[in-house]
Order: sequence, then structure tokens, then C-alpha cells
Amino acid sequence: MGKQRDLSTGIVAQIQALRQQGLTQTKIAEQLGISQSSVCKALKKNCSKRTNCSGVRKTSARDNKQLRKIAVSNRFKSTSELTDLWNKQTGADVSRSTTYRRLRELGFKSRVPAVKPMLNKKQMEERLKWAKEHGEWTAEDCQKVVFSDESRFCISFGDQGPRVWRRGGETYNHECVKRSVKFPQSVMVWGCMSARGVGKLCFLKKTVSAAVYQDVLEMFLIPTVEEQFGEEDFIFQQDLAPAHAAKSTKDWFTKKQLEVLAWPANSPDLNVIENLWAIVKRKIRDRKPTTLDQLKQNIATAWEAVSAETCDKLVKSMPTETSGSHTSQGGSHKILRK
Repeated sequence: MGKQRDLSTGIVAQIQALRQQGLTQTKIAEQLGISQSSVCKALKKNCSKRTNCSGVRKTSARDNKQLRKIAVSNRFKSTSELTDLWNKQTGADVSRSTTYRRLRELGFKSRVPAVKPMLNKKQMEERLKWAKEHGEWTAEDCQKVVFSDESRFCISFGDQGPRVWRRGGETYNHECVKRSVKFPQSVMVWGCMSARGVGKLCFLKKTVSAAVYQDVLEMFLIPTVEEQFGEEDFIFQQDLAPAHAAKSTKDWFTKKQLEVLAWPANSPDLNVIENLWAIVKRKIRDRKPTTLDQLKQNIATAWEAVSAETCDKLVKSMPTETSGSHTSQGGSHKILRK
């Protein structure tokens, strides 16, 4: 069979006109007495964009406005679920792919939701007060702080849960964030860091009571600050966990003559070591540990590989980066300013 001849301009125009009327390629081919492949070729040849050759759009501007309202009210619904709601409310008959395209056109993108802690009114007020009290801190002030925290590491990290539909600038909007909850524990780790690098890492084998916590500080914090600061002054940061706030722990700090940074309750997002934990967990996820021993070894290896430059960069970001000091669970303010 010889090479198929190109269709005339008139035939191509007829194909385009029939397509705009909503006819399928099969119907067009039957009506014009040509092959379906010729119709397909003509449509592809004369279309630079898919929307120009896909026929009449099934949705109107009003339909699209309704979809925007549905997406804003149902941030954590899947595309299929949004499609069902859209069809039900508008009487339309659109596919999942059409819904996805319209959402993109409206500026929505499916993203993994940011995680923010649940805060009550008192905690919000304390966080704002803390931010104002430390609002004049400079990068140099932050470099005197030794940040500490415990973190749980799991052998199986699982999936990241439902995704959220949001537009640019909506990352931390109240309705777009995922509330953090406790997750299954495999290994609990205590660590500390400063602008000078990471400190000694401790794998916790039991519930952290005040006595256990003081032993951790004695065996892991003291060697770290002696190595990093020597005789220089520093400030120690910790959260308000029961073992940290216990009277015996406060007495321990007094005895050791260590200055402790005042800290608002339920504020892990203010602590730069959280960013460091995230870095370590990403590295471990790539290695995919399958046993507890492998997990511990991977944690230690990833922790030791963190450079002083990385720590310094994280600490220096505190005066300028927008963090989680909130007057509400939605809005945010710069916690420190130069």
C-alpha cells in the first residue's frame, strides 16, 4: 500500500469544525468517508495544545468556580472524591483527569501537607511572648545556644498520608496543614547540636525519667559542650517534657551552673534541631534499614556525617526565617529578627 496522501485544507477544516461540534473521531471518519487515522493525524497536525483539539470543554466558568469552592472546603479529598462531589453538585459528567486539569488551571497542586503541632490559646500566647522577648536576638546570639531534643526513628517509615490541595502561599494555612500525632516508636534518640556541629548521640533504652535524663546530660551533654565551647559561655535549650522540667533536673542545672533557655510549651517547630532530625531521617530512608541494629547504625552514621557548616547554616537561619511562632494555628511570624 502506498504512502497515505495528505488531506486537503478543506477536509482538514471540515474535520476541525466537526470536532468542535463534539463529534468523535470515529463519527467524523464515517461522515467524511475517510479513515480514522487520517482524522487523528489532521487533528494532531493542527493542534499545538491539547485544549485546542479536545473538542468543546465540558465545564463552564461557573462550573470551575464551583470546583474551586469544593477544593477549598475539602483540602484532603482525593481527585476521585473531588470529581464525585463536583459532578453531584453541578450535574456535570466529568472524568477524574478533567478534574485534575481544572484544579491545576485554578492554581491547586497536590502536595504533602506541612505538619504543625496542635496549640491551645495559652500555648499560642506563650509562643508569641517568647518571640517578642527574643525578637532582638542576632545570629551571634543564636550561635551561643546548644539545642537538644529527643526523636523517634522507625524501621518502616510508611507512606506520608493523605495529600492536600493548595495554591502558592498556602503551605501553612490552617486548613492546609496536617496535625501531628504520636507515631509508633522503634528507637528513641537524644541528641544536641550548636552552630559548631553535632554533639554526642544517645540511644535511649528506657522511659526517660528525671534521673535517666540527668544521666544523659552528664554523659553526653557535658562532653559535648566541653569539646565545642571549652571555657566559653553557652545557653542550653530543652523543651518542657516532664523529665526536663522536674525539680531535680532544675537542681542539676543549678549545681552545674548551666544557663537554660526559657522555652514555650509544645514548640518543636521553633527548634532548629528538628531540621537536623529531618536531614538524618531522609538519609536513613534512602538506606532502607530492615533491622533494629541496622537502624541504629544508620542513625549514628548519618548523624556523624552532618557537617559543622550544615549546623551553622541552620542556626544562622533563626533570625531571618519565618518559623512557627503563631498567634493562631494558621498565621506565622518571624520568631527572631536581626
